[in-house]
Amino acid sequence: MKNFIKEPVADLVARLEPMTQDEVFAMSDLEAMSEGAEGTEREEALSQIALIEEEIEKRFPGQLLAPYREWKRSEALP
Repeated sequence: MKNFIKEPVADLVARLEPMTQDEVFAMSDLEAMSEGAEGTEREEALSQIALIEEEIEKRFPGQLLAPYREWKRSEALP
């Protein structure tokens, strides 16, 4: 996966809309990357995670992150 933490947050905003559902959900790898990050890098990752959460909410109004959690469960199954 491309390291989105090192890219400007504004670039992510422009890329989210045309992404498929799986592409948006797969960007959750930022969570793991943010856990090892510190300072500005961590802040950037958290900003990007917030944008992804907003995009999921926009695509699935009123469902919070339920579609993402379901996708994550299905990805974990062998």
